Parts: sequence; C-alpha cells; structure tokens
Amino acid sequence: MKIYTKTGDAGTTGLFSGQRVSKADLRLHAYGSLDELNAHVGMLVDLGPESLYEELKSIQSWLFSAGSHLANDSVEMLSKLPPVRAEWVQRLEGAIDRMDASLPPLRNFVLPGGHPAVSQAHIARTVCRRAERRVVELATVAEVPAILVRYLNRLSDYLFVLSRKIAQDEGVEEVTWTAR
Repeated sequence: MKIYTKTGDAGTTGLFSGQRVSKADLRLHAYGSLDELNAHVGMLVDLGPESLYEELKSIQSWLFSAGSHLANDSVEMLSKLPPVRAEWVQRLEGAIDRMDASLPPLRNFVLPGGHPAVSQAHIARTVCRRAERRVVELATVAEVPAILVRYLNRLSDYLFVLSRKIAQDEGVEEVTWTAR
C-alpha cells in the first residue's frame, strides 16, 4: 500500500464515513490538534523518566481513540470506534493526586524550563489546552463525546503537575514568574 493517495491534493480529506471535507474544517482542526498533542506526548515519553513510560503510552492510546471519534461524522460508524471512557479522567486524577502529594504547595505561576522533559511537558500542556478549545469549538456544530472535553481538561492539569514532578525528580529548581 502506498502512503500517498493524492486524494487530498485538492485540499480535502476523507472522514471515516467516506465523506470528503475541507482540510480547514473544524473537525480537522480538532483531531489534528489531538494528533499534534500525541506527538508531543511521544517526545515526552522519549525525554521523560522510564517510570512514566506506561502511563504516557496509555495517554497516547487514549488520544488516538479520542481522535477517531473526532474523525467520525457518522452514527453508523460509532460501533466500530474504540470507546472514549470516563475511567481515563479518573486515572488522570489519581496520577495527579499521587504526584501532587510529594510536591511543595504552588504559590506562584511557574515558568516553563529548566530541563528538556520539564519544557516538553509544558509544551504538551499548552497544545492540550488548544486541542481542548478546538474540541469545544467543534462541539458547537457537531456531536462530540461529552467526556472528551473533561478528559482534555484533566490531561492539561496532569501535564502541568507532571512538569513539576519531573523538575522535582531531576533536582531542577522551579522558576516562578515575577513581573519585570
């Protein structure tokens, strides 16, 4: 099978239903943002501690599953898609609580940086926030699983706390923001 099909050369792409839509469609912005986020989480897997490997790989799989729902515009196709689960939010909350228990209380805004994995977690967090906004925007005109917005909101929280935990584990001092 060739990787190039040439079917997108005119600026359209196919959804799971087979319908062709503009590459500028809100649906494409939403699932493209999830794809970008997944790539950034993949970089975090490569940079981060080995202890995070399984957790981050699960997040990547969840993002792929969520993206499949955004690439679908057909009720008939729903049964063929992997489910989007409320359990993902619960697992993220458990991970956040576990990491947060060992962190000092947050009293100021934290500037990204200090270690490549810390910076990558912040990059993933900001891309996650954009993906969340894109999914909310798509939900104004199309059906989107309700749990998906909650999942992305919690994932951005997770990525923030993860950045702090990585900094702590790497012995990197957090730089707090002060207006200059």
